[in-house]
Amino acid sequence: MIDRSILDSPTNVRFDDLVTLCSSYFGEPRIAGSHHIFKMPWPGDPRINLQRDGAKAKLYQVRQVQRAIDRMGAENAKARHQ
Repeated sequence: MIDRSILDSPTNVRFDDLVTLCSSYFGEPRIAGSHHIFKMPWPGDPRINLQRDGAKAKLYQVRQVQRAIDRMGAENAKARHQ
């Protein structure tokens, strides 16, 4: 399993590592051409759409993944304290 610490250096994240990380948090992606699409667990049908930038992940997509994982953590912590 890929550790989320790969996100500590968002400009240097391998695409395959980001896909593996997303799969562990959000389930398997739907793949359409070069797009790996992950459904988020929130209302409104949000998604994260990943595409390669060579062997690396695109910076803005790495940041989207960071925000989604942080949100999941915050919501899980809030649910545990209720």
